[in-house]
Amino acid sequence: MSLSLKLDRIAARAEELRATLTEGLSGEAYVRASRELAELEPVVARIGELRAAERAQTEAEGLLRDPELRELAEAELHSLKGRIPVLAQELRIALLPKDEADERSAILEVRPAAGGDEAALFAAELFAMYQKYATLRGWRFEILDYSDTELGGLKEGIAEITGRNVFARLKYESGVHRVQRVPATESQGRIHTSTVTVAVLPEAEEVDVHVDEGDLRIDVFRASGAGGQHVNKTESAVRITHLPTGIVVAMQEEKSQHKNRAKAMKVLRARLFEQQRAAAHATRAADRRAQVGTGDRSERIRTYNFPQGRVSDHRINLTLYKIDRVMAGELDEFIDALTAQDQAARLAAAT
Repeated sequence: MSLSLKLDRIAARAEELRATLTEGLSGEAYVRASRELAELEPVVARIGELRAAERAQTEAEGLLRDPELRELAEAELHSLKGRIPVLAQELRIALLPKDEADERSAILEVRPAAGGDEAALFAAELFAMYQKYATLRGWRFEILDYSDTELGGLKEGIAEITGRNVFARLKYESGVHRVQRVPATESQGRIHTSTVTVAVLPEAEEVDVHVDEGDLRIDVFRASGAGGQHVNKTESAVRITHLPTGIVVAMQEEKSQHKNRAKAMKVLRARLFEQQRAAAHATRAADRRAQVGTGDRSERIRTYNFPQGRVSDHRINLTLYKIDRVMAGELDEFIDALTAQDQAARLAAAT
């Protein structure tokens, strides 16, 4: 199929979906049609821009024969000579196969790995970094579960980040993050290396994942805080075990058992949805454990070196000497570079 015909079919499909959505679709059919149209509309917009530029080029070339308009036509052609290749490249990127989860909200999970108390302290700082990034992007950041240590570190932090294209921006954050610094508890001034695992999962809706109540074991227990102190004396904490997969989710952030259960189900659906996506895409990890690794110091995607004030992303060999600003949530420079590299790799594979 020629590229022109392919573009015509995309534009026609978008028009068909617009007409279908005005006919009163509901439920799952409406959701799926809306998602497909939302995915096609940016492509259709770029098709329109490119074709308009190509028509303008043809018209300008025709004006070159008119002495009175030749200078104006040459200026227009000079402008279009730079614009058309840019529009064509943007269209090629837009035509790349989409990760259907990109526009979704996300579930963020942060846990200390190697390094004891220092890893837990840095896990708390990373969790706060993502909260600040969400604020800068105008996203909603809701803590689903937060278990801290006596020193103020983080045992486990889970949050729901709601907004447009959250997963598309944050999916590159999944993996092992390494910190190098002198811990506050270190009397000899020696630099320690610790690691924290981060997992970013696309948020799943009920239409994405069917969970059979018969496949769940639900336990309730008393919530406890740092050092085992009881937060309350009622059995409000909830632990849900999905028996077919062995996935376990525990929530104790809320005082209400009902709210903790709802949050646990949200995280469970996200983990099950990611398992389904992993199975469907051979290039992705076979399960969530591959996404975050074992937490060993040698497995890392990014290093935060506090003595040198630098942050290095090892996947794209990008180092920024502004660790304070990165920890304040300024992550876009890394994320933009990772997105560009991913697009370039997929374009190269498609040619």
